[in-house]
Amino acid sequence: MNDAIPMLRRLALAFLLGAAPLVLSACDKAGGSGAPPLEGAAIGGPFTLVDQNGKTVSDSDFAGRYRLVYFGYTYCPDVCPTDLQKLMRGLKDFEGSAPALAAKVQPIFISVDPQRDTPPVLKQYVAAFHPRLIGLTGKPDVIADVAKRYGIYFQREKGKGGDDYLVDHSTQAVLFGPDGKPIAMLPQDQGDKAVAAELAKWVH
Repeated sequence: MNDAIPMLRRLALAFLLGAAPLVLSACDKAGGSGAPPLEGAAIGGPFTLVDQNGKTVSDSDFAGRYRLVYFGYTYCPDVCPTDLQKLMRGLKDFEGSAPALAAKVQPIFISVDPQRDTPPVLKQYVAAFHPRLIGLTGKPDVIADVAKRYGIYFQREKGKGGDDYLVDHSTQAVLFGPDGKPIAMLPQDQGDKAVAAELAKWVH
């Protein structure tokens, strides 16, 4: 899985750039004009999934709030827990420096492995990273549709039966605005401080 991650990151970036030709120029201008790097990107959209408490949750439930969205799965051996740790530490850093603004950010973890990631499994998993992190799962076809809407590639390891398998997936974390539109990818690969700084830049 580790060997696939750089390729998956490139695929995800290619998808985002292909979906929104203005993304690159927006990134170039972000430092001067303040335009969101992902302004105009065709990612995101409506969904109806199930959270870690077995409750039906829709994107409309987060209207008016910023959303930090990351796709992964609980059986992921290294990438997902490492990314989530950095993302949630970054959010905690932001909470420490700007609690009122940080309270506007809802962290969301969406599983790409609904077969194993049942609500009880998700509940135990997300609690290990942040008390406000919501875990979402759903039927395989629904998850596949949501992942496509959000520009996420994932594929279950072929030739593996039962519950012993890995899932290759893209690993970008995206910050969406109160209107549900994408703002920026969060740099978890640069550490929690970089994540906190990016949140501080866009959350108002």
